[in-house]
Amino acid sequence: MAELCSGPANLWGDGKINNRLVFGTLFVAFLFYSATVYTSGTAAVHGEPMSEEARQGLQIFQNENCIACHQFYGLGGYMGPDLTNVISTSGEAYARAFITAGTARMPNFNLREDEVSALVAFLGFVDQTGTYPPKKYEVHWTGAVAQEDDPQ
Repeated sequence: MAELCSGPANLWGDGKINNRLVFGTLFVAFLFYSATVYTSGTAAVHGEPMSEEARQGLQIFQNENCIACHQFYGLGGYMGPDLTNVISTSGEAYARAFITAGTARMPNFNLREDEVSALVAFLGFVDQTGTYPPKKYEVHWTGAVAQEDDPQ
């Protein structure tokens, strides 16, 4: 009975652990974990690369400095609305109308029809990359999780 109560040294025989074995085991575990993290999640968020028309829309978006007023994922200017999901929430016709005619706060940039189509294609591409604002969840004290109602 005294042998069982003498401490953890008895679990390892003479109380010495082979340091090389411990280091080797931890090193192999680290390599496995690193390889798993490095290789997972490397696929694109969307299924296909940006089309040539969407690339032209990105170029127009940058040349006209749209980011000075508009945002993607809450980053950018604060005068205009966030454009992350404008195509899925309001539609292409809505976006096309605002780009073409402008508003009191947004000037009409006098873009050609092909430029407007390119901008709409770019906004459609951005729309596929995610959702903004992030959905809010309420965690109950029991551990149950429920999505809060959308305030919009």
